[in-house]
Amino acid sequence: MKRVAVVLFNLGGPDNLKAVQPFLFNLFNDPAIIGLPNPLRWLVAQLISNRRALVAKKIYASLGGSSPLLSNTCKQAAALEEQLVDIGEVRVFIAMRYWHPMSDETAIAVNHFDPNRIILLPLYPQFSTTTTGSSLKEWNRAATAAGLTAPTYGICCFPDDRGWIAALVQLVRDGIEAATTSGPPRVLFSAHGLPKKIVDQG
Repeated sequence: MKRVAVVLFNLGGPDNLKAVQPFLFNLFNDPAIIGLPNPLRWLVAQLISNRRALVAKKIYASLGGSSPLLSNTCKQAAALEEQLVDIGEVRVFIAMRYWHPMSDETAIAVNHFDPNRIILLPLYPQFSTTTTGSSLKEWNRAATAAGLTAPTYGICCFPDDRGWIAALVQLVRDGIEAATTSGPPRVLFSAHGLPKKIVDQG
């Protein structure tokens, strides 16, 4: 019987207000985010995370004291498992890049599951060295440390996938429909930018 491990990758987020500063430190200490050599990168990450934590804690407090990203990703994992029941024994795991569950603990859990194959699925639609690239590099390190030897396949880059676009359109339609009770809605598109040098590097 096939035993397939699917690993979903995402950014992660603090699960309580005390986790805000260490989450931010992990983010800015990633060489894919700040390309300085250590110990300079470590010092810069400490400085930025301590400064930003004060503002970020207020934002997370307004969200109930934690990021909703893990709970939303858990729902995605459960829904994906339901859709894959007909192909064998499939278990969907989560690996967050900057807060728990992180790649080291997830790789150990996958190893205990003892899969015949592993599918890596970053939940970032477009490729970037700072998201998909960083997550997969960290996974490869953690998987080696955990002794994972099963054949591993990666799924990357789906910003123009019809199903993905249809799902986004439906979410926007639902939002507009819910908002029209109080007048014409406004749609705000928000995105994280990247320095041009990172884009130029591919």
